[in-house]
Amino acid sequence: MKNWTADNIPDLSNKRVLITGANSGIGFETSVVLAKKGAHLIMACRNQQKAEEAEKKIIDIVPDAKITLVTLDLADLDSVRQCADVVLKSHQKLDVLINNAGVMATPYSTTKQGFEIQLGSNYLGHYALTGLLLPLLKSTPGSRIVSLSSSAANFAQIDFADILTERKKYKPYEAYGQAKLANLVIRIRTCAEVGSIWLKDDLCCSPSRSFTH
Repeated sequence: MKNWTADNIPDLSNKRVLITGANSGIGFETSVVLAKKGAHLIMACRNQQKAEEAEKKIIDIVPDAKITLVTLDLADLDSVRQCADVVLKSHQKLDVLINNAGVMATPYSTTKQGFEIQLGSNYLGHYALTGLLLPLLKSTPGSRIVSLSSSAANFAQIDFADILTERKKYKPYEAYGQAKLANLVIRIRTCAEVGSIWLKDDLCCSPSRSFTH
């Protein structure tokens, strides 16, 4: 849509939206806008203190904001499962899942389960979360998944022979591009799993160069 702004977003009073990495950057700005539109926010954040600080900031802007905080560390698949369990037990529906959180061009490290940190956090963590929440999403009419990728995916390729960068020299931006290309695979694979008709309104998008930090 040409000249689209937040004013084009309809009333979301009956919608529940889970946003990963909701306490800062794009995730926080998205949370503010959706709160203004009346959505019930489920803010999935790694750091509880920062999540509470972000919640307070949102309430200062939108006093009647409806917010639920849930802990999520995408670099730990045990945390991902715990987060999903909490959401499934506490909510009867989920209208939108926004896979936003991520790390960019970090020095080499690994997730708790031993995966290269950018692939593990940006892709595997979100893929696992999406899969675990699919039953709730599928039972919610009109639900959708929004996955943030990056224009870096345009210049990347997935090295299936050494996907965890265990043998070749680690290059942070190459690893980032691979992880963001893998984000697009979430969309393709999920379509294959649950059917393209149900996912006709789902999105993969790139925020491009958004200076939110």
